[in-house]
Amino acid sequence: MRTLCRDLSCVFPNLIRINRGKLSLEGIAEEARGFDVDRVTIISRWEKGLGKIEFFELAGDDLRNALPTAYLREARFRRDFGQQVSKETKIESIVITAVSKENFDVKKFEDFLASFFNIPVLSLEEPVPSNYDAAMQILVDHSKRMTITFRLIPGLTEIGPRIGISHLTWKVT
Repeated sequence: MRTLCRDLSCVFPNLIRINRGKLSLEGIAEEARGFDVDRVTIISRWEKGLGKIEFFELAGDDLRNALPTAYLREARFRRDFGQQVSKETKIESIVITAVSKENFDVKKFEDFLASFFNIPVLSLEEPVPSNYDAAMQILVDHSKRMTITFRLIPGLTEIGPRIGISHLTWKVT
């Protein structure tokens, strides 16, 4: 979990990573206010599996769930991609490059991530401008499972992490 969090903090600009430890949601909200941020992502273990990614917005003194919750099935880390990028490389600007027009779930997830992280989505037809360092793509395999990948621009060399999503939930249970 820590490696995945560290890798994500390298590919998302302006991301602040803290170790949660035993902090409650109220404690996390207090930390967010201290950093003057209004959105929080929590990556945690789930049912002894790899984990889940939950998205929250700061509403007053509380964290409010910002759907969806993404349940992870696998993860490959930046170190697994060899020498494509050094550990010190920090991405300064990122864009989501749309891969599929037909898949409604992918489009909905792309739009959510773009809004939540305040990054643009480019359509399939648009060339990626050279002022971006990396592109995030959400791919879907034959069994309709999503995989999030990160690639350096301009060559679109995969740099990791690669995150396999088993499913998304769009409502609070």
